[in-house]
Amino acid sequence: MDDLLRPRSDLSESRVSSEKVFDGELLHVRRDMARLPNGHTSVREYIEHPGAVAVVAITDAGEIVLERQFRYPFGRVFIELPAGKIDPGEDDLTCGKRELLEETGYVAQHWRHLFTFNPLVAYTTERIELFEARGLKMERPRLDANEFLEVFTAPIPTAIEWVRTGKISDAKTMLALLWLGQFG
Repeated sequence: MDDLLRPRSDLSESRVSSEKVFDGELLHVRRDMARLPNGHTSVREYIEHPGAVAVVAITDAGEIVLERQFRYPFGRVFIELPAGKIDPGEDDLTCGKRELLEETGYVAQHWRHLFTFNPLVAYTTERIELFEARGLKMERPRLDANEFLEVFTAPIPTAIEWVRTGKISDAKTMLALLWLGQFG
C-alpha cells in the first residue's frame, strides 16, 4: 500500500535562480527559475509564510470555540477557528496558547497536536499546525491592536452542518471540523 504513496519517476525540480519580488510585513514573494524533470526551465512564483497554528478549542459543554472576523481580500465576515502566525523563534504550542488567549480569552489545561497541513501547496510555503485544546477557563481576551473579532461557541454538529451548507468556507476550519466529525 505504501507503494501508492511513492512516485514512479523523479518529479523533483531544482532552483536555478531566485529573486525576491516583494518583502512585506507578513508575506514575502519570490520568483525562481526552476529546472524541470525534463531538463527545461520554468518560472515558479510563491509566497514565503512563517507558518501558523489553529486551535480546536472544545468547551466542557462539548461546544467548539469559533470567531467571526472580517477578511479584507473577500470583503466579508468569515467564521473561523482561533489561529495566528508563528512568531520568529516561537514553538508551535506556545503560539497556539498565545493565540487562544489573545483572541478568545481562554486558557486550556489540556493540549494535543492533531496534525500539520499545507493549505496551498501550489504557491505558498505556509504550514498550519492544528491543536486541540480542552479544559478551558475564561480569562480576558488580549486582542492585538487593530484586531476586531467576535468569539462564540457552537455545538460541533451544528458547526459541521455549517461546513456542509457553505456557511463555513475557511479551509482550516472546514478541515478541523470534518476531522472532528470523523475522528474526534
